[in-house]
Amino acid sequence: MPFEAVLARAPMSYIRGHLGKELCGLLDLIEGGAAGDDRLRAVAAAAIDAELLVSDGDERAALIRLVPEHKQAELAQRLGSLGAGQPLEYLRALKWTPDQRRELLEFFGFTVDRAQQQLPSYKRETAPEYALFPHQLRAARRIKELLYDGPRRAVLHLPTGVGKTRTGMSMICDHLRQYGPALVVWLAHGQELLEQAASEFERAWVKVGDRSLPVLRVWGGASADLADVSDGLVVLGLEKAVSITKTDPQFLRTLAARSTLTVFDEAHQIIAPTFQSVVDELTIRHDASLLGLTATPGRTWADIAKDEELAEFFSRQKVMLEIDGYTNPVTALIDQGYLAKPLMRTVASEAGMHLSARDQQSLARSFDIPAGIIAELARDEQWNLKVVQTIMELLEKQHRRILVFAASVEHCRLISSVLSAGGLNAEFVTGESSPRHRSDAIRRFKSAGRRPMILCNFGVLTTGFDAPAASAAVIARPTKSLVLYSQMVGRVIRGPKAGGTETCEIVTVVDPELPGFGDVAEAFTNWEDVWETA
Repeated sequence: MPFEAVLARAPMSYIRGHLGKELCGLLDLIEGGAAGDDRLRAVAAAAIDAELLVSDGDERAALIRLVPEHKQAELAQRLGSLGAGQPLEYLRALKWTPDQRRELLEFFGFTVDRAQQQLPSYKRETAPEYALFPHQLRAARRIKELLYDGPRRAVLHLPTGVGKTRTGMSMICDHLRQYGPALVVWLAHGQELLEQAASEFERAWVKVGDRSLPVLRVWGGASADLADVSDGLVVLGLEKAVSITKTDPQFLRTLAARSTLTVFDEAHQIIAPTFQSVVDELTIRHDASLLGLTATPGRTWADIAKDEELAEFFSRQKVMLEIDGYTNPVTALIDQGYLAKPLMRTVASEAGMHLSARDQQSLARSFDIPAGIIAELARDEQWNLKVVQTIMELLEKQHRRILVFAASVEHCRLISSVLSAGGLNAEFVTGESSPRHRSDAIRRFKSAGRRPMILCNFGVLTTGFDAPAASAAVIARPTKSLVLYSQMVGRVIRGPKAGGTETCEIVTVVDPELPGFGDVAEAFTNWEDVWETA
């Protein structure tokens, strides 16, 4: 029943009483005498606050008495009456909860927001759009002390899957806001890492930036023209930097004159002579800082001389995560949900390959397994059978996204083809894949499709690849490199707080003749003896 219709039944004493003397007197004055009843009732419909009447017990009872009996019965029924007894008595006996009062207002024709109104709190949390986790924030603060004082170079050592790119970009944004206009140079190897960096900066700067800035993607066949570029981020491919200097020696000098911060992703690669010369050129200014990012701050598993050289290049300055109550931060991050809890196991193939005395000598001398031995293994039927069986077992365990690290390009194609022939959704990407094929395969793997998918790869997804939905990895690439092994494991280890899974399964297919690894927490602290941890 409309509120106006209820007021139309009310005696004039009720109308005048609720309008008040001041309003009635003003209306009388405007009318040039006593305002008519119709005029007063029309004003009452707009001037009397129905919500105040309904919220007060006495006013509510008086208002309901103005409702005709048959409408009182209708209202009582809406509020739960079964029809026995007098409707008005039923309505008087109600407790008139907030929901019942809202029902009464709707009965009078008002539209009521069913969500209970919340009073503004005196304390309200405001979350930033590009925030760091507490452990990332602590590490970033500590490394800034090293970058802007003393040797002005340091390594940020974060476990794989903990967000070193995001942490690095947050620091770059801080640098550009504080020291701009200036150029920051991001150095990396491989298209995936480079594009990941450029895209991550764009996501960060649009949320925390203070001015419009360009992002220069300088890799592959892209232009290296620095004309009129003195502010922003230059994402520079290492191979591109090396090749440019051969034809245009002035390129790096020009870039160095305008940049005050250089960031080297996957910093364990920095002491390769050609890469080191690029960094030396870029950090010639007295106020230039060098930040290295890595999950594996060593070149090798056992060559202490190479690890010493890497540490010395960064003045032995390294910041790693420190979490109270834990000696190893990886264990803490797993417990806290930032990293997935890994189930790491090995499966051994039948002994189908036998190493000659010469092969054994070559294996002993090499820092990694020689290519010839890997090629022979990739052709071994028993080995490949075990790889396929392992993938099938993971599918039976309901893993929806499985990443396979193959032993070679041909091995990658072989495993993918066998799985596809069995009706499975399998793709492969290698360094020989076209950019379009690689991008399409990776996009489908990252999608939320329900059909399980297996992505086989060789040489392209050990770094710069982020697919949090991947919950299993099959490592079918034998290696003695702890760096490479850690990078492969890291592709599937993001935890629920980082958009990943609670657990992940990492299966290493081993040949009884060859060595291997098996613990991601131990890998994190392997190189501590050559660094001074800040």
